Amino acid sequence: QVQLVESGGAVVQAGGSLRLSCAASGRTFSNYVMGWFRQAPGKEREFAATVKRFGFTTDYADSVKGRFTISRDNAKNTMYLQMNSLKPEDTAVYYCAAAAPGLSTYREANKYAYWGQGTTVTVSS
Repeated sequence: QVQLVESGGAVVQAGGSLRLSCAASGRTFSNYVMGWFRQAPGKEREFAATVKRFGFTTDYADSVKGRFTISRDNAKNTMYLQMNSLKPEDTAVYYCAAAAPGLSTYREANKYAYWGQGTTVTVSS
């Protein structure tokens, strides 16, 4: 089992920045591919970003590419999402998730076995 706890959500003005954190406990953090997903009100959960086990390989949804940066610190069992140039359409509950390594893609929510409870980001215009 892996327990995941997100933090850092807040209300921010458009154009601002936030950094989300995801603290992991339980099994060895570096064994897992980690991802960020988000769910806006009335919409389905969508992929935002993913980072492979040692942080060297990342992938982003087109909607966040160039504005968001995913990273991880395996020594601290923590993953981050630095969000810059925020837009009102970034408003959502942000979830971190953990997946087993070795899969071909990590953009699908069903690839992830463990999920946090989410942290809310609200971007005002």
